[in-house]
Amino acid sequence: MNRTILVCCGTGCLANGSKGVADEFQRLIDQRGTDARVKCYVKRTGCNGFCENGPIVKVMPDDIIYYKVREKDVAEILDKTVEKGETVDRLLYRDDQGRPVKHQHENPFYAPQHKTALRNIGAIDPTRVEDYIAAGGYEALKKALAMTPAEIIEQVKRSGLRGRGGAGFPTWRKWQTAAEQEATPKYVACNGDEGDPGAFMDRSVLEGDPHTVLEGLAICALAIGAEEGFLYIRDEYGLAVRNVTTAIADAERHGILGDDVLGSGRRLKLSVVRGGGAFVCGEETALIASIEGSCGEPRPRPPFPAVKGLFGQPTVLNNVETLANIPVILKDGGDAFAAVGTEGSKGTKVFALVGKVKRTGLVEIPMGATLRHLIYDIGGGIQNDRPFKAVQTGGPSGGCIPAHMLDLPVDFDTLKSHGAMMGSGGMIVMDDRSCMVEVARYYINFLAEESCGKCTPCREGLRKMLEILTDICEGRGQEGDIQLLEQLGHTLQDSCLCALGKTAPNPVLTTIQYFRDEYEAHIREHRCPAGVCVKLTAFRIDADRCRGCTACARACPTGAITGAVKQPHVIDSSKCISCGSCREACRFDAVETEGRDAV
Repeated sequence: MNRTILVCCGTGCLANGSKGVADEFQRLIDQRGTDARVKCYVKRTGCNGFCENGPIVKVMPDDIIYYKVREKDVAEILDKTVEKGETVDRLLYRDDQGRPVKHQHENPFYAPQHKTALRNIGAIDPTRVEDYIAAGGYEALKKALAMTPAEIIEQVKRSGLRGRGGAGFPTWRKWQTAAEQEATPKYVACNGDEGDPGAFMDRSVLEGDPHTVLEGLAICALAIGAEEGFLYIRDEYGLAVRNVTTAIADAERHGILGDDVLGSGRRLKLSVVRGGGAFVCGEETALIASIEGSCGEPRPRPPFPAVKGLFGQPTVLNNVETLANIPVILKDGGDAFAAVGTEGSKGTKVFALVGKVKRTGLVEIPMGATLRHLIYDIGGGIQNDRPFKAVQTGGPSGGCIPAHMLDLPVDFDTLKSHGAMMGSGGMIVMDDRSCMVEVARYYINFLAEESCGKCTPCREGLRKMLEILTDICEGRGQEGDIQLLEQLGHTLQDSCLCALGKTAPNPVLTTIQYFRDEYEAHIREHRCPAGVCVKLTAFRIDADRCRGCTACARACPTGAITGAVKQPHVIDSSKCISCGSCREACRFDAVETEGRDAV
């Protein structure tokens, strides 16, 4: 019997020591020699998505999956699981009822997911083109070579695929426009400049299944008549850069890409461009300028890149997840892809589910699933069972959706109609201890730093919004500040040059819309209801709830808390720096917040 040991070697698991785990598996297998009954192979895969539980190891074909595996566990897995088919129960995941989960498809994090873009990740070695081909890779490219450009574009049109980079523009329209241009040469490009805080969807695909992106680009090149393409990848994504570079070299060596694509006589040369880390280069015209060697600044549109893009030539620029869907569409047909999702948002979407949620990681679900399904069914609910307060969708320019909208369907148009957006797929969950004014301030600070400064509304407007939000968080807020923030926000939406500036006010406008009372408490009462803003928050201990466990005193960095064991503790306000460590440490909700004026 052949058994394959799949060791997750995505960035998250590598940080937790998965390279050592994979090396130890290989060392012990080599040391023990080949067993007559069981032949064992080690395969280093991409990210499984459940990063907080890494390193993750799966034994196939038994489909037994282990979590938080260490090098010291390897011998036991080989002895029990590989040789005897038994499980190592302490390494299994426990579900919400504490029951051990043996198979991945039974894990409540994975079970509800519908994987299309992530279909191969965790099952193949991303550095071996043979693995991708064995999984059906490049079959769609072979099919596309027998089709006309119009037939390819028609399948993409029938699929209803919209750009997964954030704008949600119909993919086929971009391709059709470029295909209609007579100017040559034409170019294709992949946007791998994923800069949203907390997002790692594109990174996972580039690291774990780079050939699916290459195949998507190749099919796009056939559709528009391009012979050269670029993959723009953030320089911080070192593993992604290496795996994509390896994939291009392997594809050329096997005659899949290069001067004679699969023996068709067609040419396609792809190369990697390493981005410098500017958030604005996620905007397509700024990205194009960066590839050309210029400063990454957006350009006025029209003309759109499909008409005049790279080096002034027709260019199609799609993001990583968009391209990862293309081989599935060509292989299975556009109608099959369109059967999943909603009327206006077809297919699936990958999200990075992070924040105050019990199960964090990469999630791929059909469009139209509700926020409740994402946060509670897949994410397991809020950490420590605290109340859910809001979820910020769409990256730093996204909006904050409040608790009473938990049943909101997640699709392009619904989110936009409520002041948020799909974005590239970042989703940050917040509990009742999140200050929504501070959340808005955090994102505006990020966006103000990342603004290229080319247009005045973005450059000056974001700085002014940050100044006002900082004043509110630090107790200097004034009547009229809320109205001024709203006015500035609408001005940016109407007048900024690119999508960074136009969407930047979303976190401010949605937090004002749904959490206006928090802004008013900061300004009028000099109080942060969530107990986050240091200059507006004081802490006290409720003697009736305090059990004298001393956890708060041990957590306090300034020694401000005193009290005997099993007796109520007290906080010396003259020493307290309002860091909140005591509240986080208390298991009995005995630490309460109050306004600074009450001290």
